[in-house]
Amino acid sequence: MAEAYQSLEQVQPLKQTVADYLELCKPKVVLLLVLTSLIGMYMAVPGSVPWQIVFFGNIGIGLCAGSAAVINHVVDNRIDSIMKRTDKRPVAKGRVSPKNAIIFALTVGSIGMIMLFTMVNALTAWLTFASLIGYAVVYTMFLKHATPQNIVIGGLAGAAPPLLGWVAVTNSIDGHGLLLVLIVFAWTPPHFWALAIARYEDYAKADVPMLPVTHGIAYTRLHVLLYTLILQVVTLLPFVTGLSGPLYLAAAVVLGFIFLYYAIVLYIGKDRKIPMATFRYSIIYLMALFIIMLIDHQLFPVSGHYAMALGG
Repeated sequence: MAEAYQSLEQVQPLKQTVADYLELCKPKVVLLLVLTSLIGMYMAVPGSVPWQIVFFGNIGIGLCAGSAAVINHVVDNRIDSIMKRTDKRPVAKGRVSPKNAIIFALTVGSIGMIMLFTMVNALTAWLTFASLIGYAVVYTMFLKHATPQNIVIGGLAGAAPPLLGWVAVTNSIDGHGLLLVLIVFAWTPPHFWALAIARYEDYAKADVPMLPVTHGIAYTRLHVLLYTLILQVVTLLPFVTGLSGPLYLAAAVVLGFIFLYYAIVLYIGKDRKIPMATFRYSIIYLMALFIIMLIDHQLFPVSGHYAMALGG
């Protein structure tokens, strides 16, 4: 019996350690990024994508995204310990030391980069590296604490995965690939500012210059609405340019109207629960939009620029 208890005590710390290092990588965020990367791959060609590109490309991109997330934990250690939403994170709580976290980030990021260089292509690897630096260094270390437009400017790094997937298949940067980036780029401000409104007290306490802290909640509500309107226009462009077909168009309109409803209710400001509800819906919105984009692509492969390429 004593040996069984001793074995259990050894297993539990191991499970906690694995869970802590997994949490450092922000797996839910990484999974969303990898989803957009995967769909970017399949949107780049009318047919199937080689399994090596799908497998090694998405794992490499995911590992690099996880590496950037770990660096974010280390850099934001002080403010994470202050904010209620983040005070139980592994580095903030002291369960993982900053040194060990950085070693882990470098290891994971290096594996991801080697995988992309050797199994995918150099252009994808370099763009992924630029995205990693953009988030982990430019946004986390500088923009986040320098300007209330931090999430707008820094959002470009987080919007890159669809293009990374596209480039992994084509080894070139295409206008339609950039259009996928534009969708995520336009989605980021209303997505994150809704959260910033919900967590206003946290950001104010940590002295992070998020828009609600520097310009007020009413001002931020207005900008969530304005960016949601911009997003509605941007999400119509895949259909207009021939990248996607009628199913995508219908989904973009319906999902967009629901997002707009949330933004309007948020702007009115009478429901205290709506900021968090808007944030949660924005995640469902992006996932659904990209998944339906892929389904549309599979159902209507000979449309738009593909039809043009075939002489249609």
